[in-house]
Amino acid sequence: MLLLRGVFPPGGRDGEQGVRTMAGKLGKFAAGLALCAALLVSAPAQADDHDSQRSGHPVRIVAYLLHPIGVIIDTLIFKPAHWLGHREPFQTLFGHED
Repeated sequence: MLLLRGVFPPGGRDGEQGVRTMAGKLGKFAAGLALCAALLVSAPAQADDHDSQRSGHPVRIVAYLLHPIGVIIDTLIFKPAHWLGHREPFQTLFGHED
């Protein structure tokens, strides 16, 4: 009974609080177990070989600098505009069909 004292704390109606606590602990244990299984089963990532001739090109360096700006514009402007274009009355106004 000493081991169950943390799992079933006193109080609650007919041990209701203890059952919820135990279910929460079992849920966290199951989630941790699933995460460990996913990490053990997954294959290691394969990376492409680095080509210093291609990565040192001046246009590539400019692309490295401009890519984060493009991602920010896409996330802040184009994705909300696309979402808005799928809603009425804009859907009818722009002639979008599902």
